[in-house]
Amino acid sequence: MNFPPIQEQLDLIAKGAVEIIAVEDLERKLQRCQQTKTPLLVKAGFDPTAPDIHLGHTVLIRKMKHFQQLGHRVVFLIGDFTGLIGDPSGRNKTRPPLTVEEIKRNTDTYQEQIFKLLDRKKTVIDFNSRWLNALTPTDIIKLTACYTVAQILERDDFAQRYQRGDPISIHELLYPLMQGYDSVAMHADVELGGSDQKFNLLVGRELQRLHGQEPQVIVTMPLLEGLDGVQKMSKSLDNYVGITEPAGEIFGKIMSISDTLMFRYFELLTDVPRARIEKMKSDAAAGRVHPMDLKMELARSITADFHSPETAAQEEKRFIDVFREKKLPADIQEITLSRSQPLTDFAVAQRILSSKGEVKRLIAQQGIELNHEKVNDPQQMLEKGKAYVLKIGKRKFYKIS
Repeated sequence: MNFPPIQEQLDLIAKGAVEIIAVEDLERKLQRCQQTKTPLLVKAGFDPTAPDIHLGHTVLIRKMKHFQQLGHRVVFLIGDFTGLIGDPSGRNKTRPPLTVEEIKRNTDTYQEQIFKLLDRKKTVIDFNSRWLNALTPTDIIKLTACYTVAQILERDDFAQRYQRGDPISIHELLYPLMQGYDSVAMHADVELGGSDQKFNLLVGRELQRLHGQEPQVIVTMPLLEGLDGVQKMSKSLDNYVGITEPAGEIFGKIMSISDTLMFRYFELLTDVPRARIEKMKSDAAAGRVHPMDLKMELARSITADFHSPETAAQEEKRFIDVFREKKLPADIQEITLSRSQPLTDFAVAQRILSSKGEVKRLIAQQGIELNHEKVNDPQQMLEKGKAYVLKIGKRKFYKIS
């Protein structure tokens, strides 16, 4: 197998990465690949904690794709065993362990979603229950002997919880060791993980050394900011973009982010080279290109990844029509107004919004328009015989007649 030049590989691997431990080790491994024509074994572990993958998860998956493009062997490792423990990383309290049924259900959806980015033919899917279930009590005791309690408590989240007097369960202390043992069982050359996983990844590197293996290289990736540009992307914070969402939702959500966050997303969520991203920044700052045009390129790229280039182009045209040309969407939903009634009652009765409280909240946030004017009164009347265009948020339109 012929690999690209080493510097070219290093540049692509480093794109968007927080840290590589250690670059000289990676360079040495890549040189050996060139000599032996043997690819690196690259692993990234995912505990199946939720059924849907959002853009925050794809930061790691895209880096796996980069390794595939360079000719290396990528393993998408599903933590079906460690999911039973519950990853304590970044947690201020014990994470509830998943049930076997939840793990099975989430695992099935993961296996379909990841191939929106990864090459199905070049991706190995494995499960850490394959070797962790095989460990005997003696094996586990030997594994725990590799680390002291003091070493485990050096981890920031554990240290903070310990200082506050918050409970830390024994099974949580086992998590870094179990994740680290995955690297031993797989003889991993490289492990990818979020920056919050650095401690666990270093444990894997140390366990490999103690087992007589060459330590893995660690590549940590940043935690992606959500649409608000502040908090980590999370479904619970409702600042996320799900990769299974409709194309219009993905395109519209990307168009809603700030200009500053846009360049961050270009770096972590696209394959646009760093040199071109830097030129985009300088062109935007100098007024040579409008940030809105760059943002549409970003939205088109991300939408195409999870739908198709044709669908992304359609959503771009729709966005321009609705938001620039002030046209109504071609697929606008029409609703008949059978009697005069307050907007709040109408929106709930037609299941446009779930409750009167939600209607009032959106009105308070200036998130509802009627005939292109902001609604300020939840009791504003819709009169039978008149026509209205109702806009909810930034992307939902209804024609009332």
